[in-house]
Amino acid sequence: MNLKPWREIAVPHEDVLKGTYQQAEFAADISRVHAGSATAEYQDPKLFFQRTFITKGMEALLSSVAQRLANKGGDPVIQLQTAFGGGKTHTMLAVMHMVSGKAAANNLAGVPALLDRAGIATLPKAKIVVLDGINISPSQPRKVEGQVINTLWGELAWQLGGVDAYQKVASADQSGTSPGKDTLAEVINAHSPCVILVDELVAYMRQFEEGKSLSGGTYDSNLTFVQALTEALKAAPTAILLASLPESDREAGSQRGVAALKALEHYFGRVQAIWKPVSTEESFEIVRRRLFTEIRDRAAADDACRAFADSFVACAQDLPGETQEARYAERLRSAYPIHPEVFERLYEDWSALPNFQRTRGVLKLMARVIHRLWQDNNQDLLLMPASLPLYDRDVHTELTNYLGGGWDAVIEKDVDGERSESAELEQREPRFGALQACRRVARSIFLGSAPSSINEGARGIETERIILSCLQPGQPPHIYRDALGRLEGRLTYLSKSNNRWWLDVRANLRREMEDRKRRFSDGEVLDEIRTALNRVMGSGSFLSHIFTPSVDVPDDWSLRLVVLPPAQAWARSGPNEAKNAAIAALRMRGEQPRQRQNRLLFLAADGDQVMHLKDTVRRLLAWRSIESDARELRMTLDNQQIRQASQYREQTSEAVFRLVREAYKWLIAPTQAVKPDGSLDDIAWEAFSLNPATQGLAKEVDRVLVENELVIHQWAPVHLNKLLAKWFWKDGATDASAQDVWQKTCSYLYFPRLIGSSVMQATITSGAACRDFFGIATDRQGDQYRGFSFGSHVAVYMDALLLIEPNHAAIYEERNRPAPAPSPDAPNMPGEKPVVPGPLPPAPPGNKRLTRYYGTKELDPVKASLEFAKLVSELVGLFSSDPNAKVRVRVDIEAEDSRGFQENTVRAVKENAKALGVDGNFD
Repeated sequence: MNLKPWREIAVPHEDVLKGTYQQAEFAADISRVHAGSATAEYQDPKLFFQRTFITKGMEALLSSVAQRLANKGGDPVIQLQTAFGGGKTHTMLAVMHMVSGKAAANNLAGVPALLDRAGIATLPKAKIVVLDGINISPSQPRKVEGQVINTLWGELAWQLGGVDAYQKVASADQSGTSPGKDTLAEVINAHSPCVILVDELVAYMRQFEEGKSLSGGTYDSNLTFVQALTEALKAAPTAILLASLPESDREAGSQRGVAALKALEHYFGRVQAIWKPVSTEESFEIVRRRLFTEIRDRAAADDACRAFADSFVACAQDLPGETQEARYAERLRSAYPIHPEVFERLYEDWSALPNFQRTRGVLKLMARVIHRLWQDNNQDLLLMPASLPLYDRDVHTELTNYLGGGWDAVIEKDVDGERSESAELEQREPRFGALQACRRVARSIFLGSAPSSINEGARGIETERIILSCLQPGQPPHIYRDALGRLEGRLTYLSKSNNRWWLDVRANLRREMEDRKRRFSDGEVLDEIRTALNRVMGSGSFLSHIFTPSVDVPDDWSLRLVVLPPAQAWARSGPNEAKNAAIAALRMRGEQPRQRQNRLLFLAADGDQVMHLKDTVRRLLAWRSIESDARELRMTLDNQQIRQASQYREQTSEAVFRLVREAYKWLIAPTQAVKPDGSLDDIAWEAFSLNPATQGLAKEVDRVLVENELVIHQWAPVHLNKLLAKWFWKDGATDASAQDVWQKTCSYLYFPRLIGSSVMQATITSGAACRDFFGIATDRQGDQYRGFSFGSHVAVYMDALLLIEPNHAAIYEERNRPAPAPSPDAPNMPGEKPVVPGPLPPAPPGNKRLTRYYGTKELDPVKASLEFAKLVSELVGLFSSDPNAKVRVRVDIEAEDSRGFQENTVRAVKENAKALGVDGNFD
């Protein structure tokens, strides 16, 4: 469907298009209309009703006025009491033009129909009295045709009947005392039908000081007049009084004004009929009729509204629930070409501000908006909150006038304009720039949240309502969600909490955080990354050394993972600091050459992610310092900001752990190949990528080590046989020390890397039972082997073991096989003496089997867990691998404290010892 923008369908009034409207044109002045000096749209009855939408409340009031003047019932007194700018004066003007007789009722748009419904065939012409509390002064009498008029009752009589009517209240007017209700009823009846319009009465009354008499009477005499007037109207069947009163104490002004309002409400309340205020839906039509002359293509307008409604249904999860109701489509149609959300924000949020007039303020603002957007050839389908041209000085001044100081900087820096952060972000990211997504989002947040900086209650506007303020048919909602996320980290005055966003003149905590990030040294950042790595690493089959200098990494038989600091990152192109650091650590341990090079592996960060990781860590440190300062009262934050700082700290902490896993993704293993001529190639470095989604980083390292055979957990005897044949059984050598083989696998990078000596021991144990791989012996003296075994299951002890080349073992076995002894039952050969069996000679001392082992080692209490695990792996495991051996392990724990142990320590030790089955006691 080819949808048309609003500017091709709705036609603004000429003064809106040209920008020739003036603020005064939106302010109805009842005294000027009564005097005949107002602008044409207010002075001309026909033009007035052409631009006036008769609401249900106004229709009921006009019908009541018509019935009253026609002596067919109706209320004698009607009080108009609505919020500031709620249409009170406009309603009075409608009454004035309907009954003035200056234009026939048939020529007033909407009036004939309401008269028919009220049962009025002919509307009588009425006398009109206007008592405007702002136009009349209680201390400055008015001279008319030589007559001095002092009071409201003098004005009433003069406007009703001139000199004759005035003479009936002249004495009361001159003395400043109220005439009686009968006198007033007589004057009113004599000049009926009549309509008395009283506007801004509170503004008049609050000028009287306590106990002081002015030319307009006293405070009390004026209250008495109001009471008498309302009573008099009951006796005047074709007269009616309409009085406007402010809705709130704030509009009443001073304490005297509030007191006057309460008193007037009391007197009017005795006889009044309350006028119904304008509903939001009716406001749509009021504003549209005043700003637009016509909707030239209703079908195209309906197509646009239908497209919006359909897109709202399709994006239900991203929008407020109300958009899924069928009546929202009708709201779109009623408000066209203005988006209902514009009215919602202006009438619900902005109208609550002290100086924002409900209807007049909306008209003034929207006239400026339409004028600027028309000039800029705006192509939006509707006039939306996101369309608001806050880059226009007149538009944003119109709004900021209601908010107080400081908002110009907010708009210019964060919200709108070519140099705003929102615009700059759109320039850097074309996907945002194509839709002006950032500026549309920022405008929507401003319109929906700025009043909450003054009003009490929940601050801000929900994410779903922001998207509603921006989204047009065919656009993906996620683009605006993404823009919100980017703006959150960029804007100085934008804040967020509990899915609500708001702008404020105070810089947000993020700006404070950004300023604090610079305070933290590289050392503090490194410590925080080390802490995070310790958290995400977990336990593995190796010992971890996080950011440990090479000199402090032991040169022993344990497999060790050296985690390099962020500055020594792995780079796939350009200088590779990780490789350089690994080479240095592999070759030297301080000033000494490293012997066991094949026991080191390295973990390095990705060079492309280090900067982001460091920046996030600085943010975390900054949030912590803000929380700390607020807690220690070194800075003042409100409760909302304290919660916000805590939330940001938690989110940033989670981000640090995630980024550490993502950054430390390169497992680096050194290898070395042997050339065909037997010489060694240069050390090669292989980098293996880790999966950051794995829960424990150490487990992921173990997985990669096993899958890529970087570390061997199980080794087949055939591989050991090949290694021995290539490197140890050569140049006349026929055996090799198992311990030497194990130690050389720890030293040379061209040897396999075993997880520990237990792997070598298990391989020898398995291979010793077969005659294909090697024979074993405990020692060799000359050409004799002690403890020789070939193809038998035997217990293997690594520290005293020789591995014998299988062919040599077979020859040795054959050569040392004893001659078979003759059978005792065999007959003796002639001349031979019989062999008498006797005791076997004692075995040579060297072949005696050892049957018991007992060892003791004192453990460092800090490193006891690690040292004990090593003892079990490399010592106890040698015995437990033989099913015939019986192994017992006992743990002795002895602790002393000359001061005496704390009570809680004693209690905890006893409880834990009982649970663990430890036999121990204190003395």
